[in-house]
Amino acid sequence: MASRLYTWGRWAVRRRGRVIAVWLVLLGVVGGLGIALHGKVTTEFSVPGIESQHAQDLLKEKFPAAAGGTARIVFAAPEGSTLTEPDVKEAIEAGLKKAAQVPGVVNVADPFTNRTVSPDVRIGYADVTFGEQAASVPQESKDALSRAVTPVEKAGLQVELGGSVMQPLTEVGGPAEIIGVALAFVILALALGSLVAAGLPLLTAAVGVAIGVLGVQFVSRFTEMTSTATVLALMIGLAVGIDYALFIIARHREQLADPDTDVEDSIARAVATAGSAVVFAGATVVIALAALAVTGIPFLTVMGLAAAATVLVAVLIAVSLVPAALGLLGERLRPRRRSPRPGRKERTPGTWGLAWGRFVTRKPLIVLLVGVIGLLALALPARDLRLGLPSNASQPTESTQHKSYHLLTEGFGPGFNAALVAVVDTGGTPAADRAGVVSGLHSALADDPGVAAVAAPATNADSTLSVIALVPTTGPDDQATTDLVHRLREQAPSIDEAGGTLYIAGATAAAIDISGKLSDALPLFIGVIVLLAMILLTVAFRSLLVPLKAVLGFLLSIAAGLGVTVWVFQNGHLNGVLGIPSAGPVTAFLPVLLIGVLFGLAMDYEVFLVSRMREHFEHTGNASEAITHGMARSGRVVSAAALIMVAVFGGFVFNHDPIIKSIGFALSFGVLVDAFVVRMTLVPAAMALLGRRAWGLPAWLDRITPDVDIEGAKLPPRPAPEAGTAQETEHEVTVR
Repeated sequence: MASRLYTWGRWAVRRRGRVIAVWLVLLGVVGGLGIALHGKVTTEFSVPGIESQHAQDLLKEKFPAAAGGTARIVFAAPEGSTLTEPDVKEAIEAGLKKAAQVPGVVNVADPFTNRTVSPDVRIGYADVTFGEQAASVPQESKDALSRAVTPVEKAGLQVELGGSVMQPLTEVGGPAEIIGVALAFVILALALGSLVAAGLPLLTAAVGVAIGVLGVQFVSRFTEMTSTATVLALMIGLAVGIDYALFIIARHREQLADPDTDVEDSIARAVATAGSAVVFAGATVVIALAALAVTGIPFLTVMGLAAAATVLVAVLIAVSLVPAALGLLGERLRPRRRSPRPGRKERTPGTWGLAWGRFVTRKPLIVLLVGVIGLLALALPARDLRLGLPSNASQPTESTQHKSYHLLTEGFGPGFNAALVAVVDTGGTPAADRAGVVSGLHSALADDPGVAAVAAPATNADSTLSVIALVPTTGPDDQATTDLVHRLREQAPSIDEAGGTLYIAGATAAAIDISGKLSDALPLFIGVIVLLAMILLTVAFRSLLVPLKAVLGFLLSIAAGLGVTVWVFQNGHLNGVLGIPSAGPVTAFLPVLLIGVLFGLAMDYEVFLVSRMREHFEHTGNASEAITHGMARSGRVVSAAALIMVAVFGGFVFNHDPIIKSIGFALSFGVLVDAFVVRMTLVPAAMALLGRRAWGLPAWLDRITPDVDIEGAKLPPRPAPEAGTAQETEHEVTVR
């Protein structure tokens, strides 16, 4: 592989104008398609095959009036007054009349007729039903609904909007994300020692992210995609794009420190060595993200493939556009040679990494034990992990969705925001018995101690489908509500005996079903990515123990990352610091995403760090010296790459969307732990304990394992400098 990438790197440098032009044309074409022909994104997470989704599909087919999206208008009178006061009631009725005229609205429920007013008559709500599903309601209709209730606010009432229609779309590009990118630039400047070199990874990463994200937007025209998919592609693409360019540029700058090094040859060698590590590391990220397809959950599959495609673009840019740009910059990236200050020794590159490597390998067993015990301690809260989907309680405190949630809780109790729907299909029941079956179920539901209220059944035109709304006594994030859903579904056999079918549905039930589906898919998902990564790393390092150690370290990182995420988001610690409005279950698909993304990133650092160790071992045969050499050569770059990831992901922690906030936190903390505790500390300690055994393969496996040479052992020798070149170069560097 190194030899092929070396040849490719030289070609990219010599044809740099064409390479840059091709990427710019591709950016223009994909960008034009993504901007002009993008599709719609949704905030709903649908999963075929789960009970709640089957019920929703049944409603669309047999009872469309009950399947449309709903916006809930919540009214609150000032303290000391009520909603029934003549002027207040008149203002509410006028606002609801305007709401009924909003395009797409098929029904507006009157809070006074339907008795949806709190016992103290101070808080009430009106459900506005649209003729299409929530994801299909245009933004113009949502804006028109907000304007319709403005007169009610002018009458002195507090008016907030909730419901499935009013779920906000995920947005990025706020101050926190911009600060994260700015921090990444500062870290690049410190790591590379050059402002020009620091700007290059940001520029090439921006090209890759633009192509990836705009391409994803174009694809959303043909497949249903959540808004989270685009943000994840942006988040991952930006982080790995910067890191992959950093690996190659850092290797190039390191080689250029020798004044005899030819620029073109240095770029080609950087692509051959660091580029090989990028290709293998990128392959593990792509595999891990694409493996989300094994969960069998469409929205998660699309999310993973979108992010994987963006990472693939980042890899291609790293081995083509980056060397072309390096060729364009030429000698301007050669490090300046500075004379040491009087009385001070000249600093040797990699001093910090060398010192840390020696410290860790001096007492490797103690370091290993302390590190493992510390990570297991961080993982302890993960034992209480509960999965779910964010409710409106998790929206920003200043948002109308959050305020409507708390008004409803205040007026009607915590269970009101966890409303469930019992859907009864009586198509197989004799017509004369249908009313009795539904009535009996209504009584059984009302008798459950976990149910606070049950509405009268609503039946479709031919009486083959009935809907019964019920309110639990507990909130949507409580374990008691999950237990209630399972308990109510146990009523199904009695309905089946009468020829009907019972489904428990609603947003809360859907969140419970999705969480269960993801929990069931987790073992298979972990097995697939671990197996494929073991194969890739075995090929890369021609070793069994190195991949095994890498995977075990990754599992520790995942456990620690999940543990701290549970401690913060589920247990409610650091809520004020991180701007988390309410504690609640961890987002259902976060563990799967964390495993997929962090696995790929962990292997990035593993490949880049250990490949330098193996490179030295191949040349010297000294296993212990190879560890400290690898740390000296790669420690600074790996640390910088990890800090860049933390800065980029950390910027998303302050995003208003609760899903993006939790993903950003879990990834930033996971990367921090994996890079500095596992890769920079536990890996060299474990390698010191293994010694030469780390680089061995059984004879039979050695024969069938391809030799890909990512360390560049088979590269051609460096060209000898032409006469006068060294002196001219040194003079040029001094003048600059």
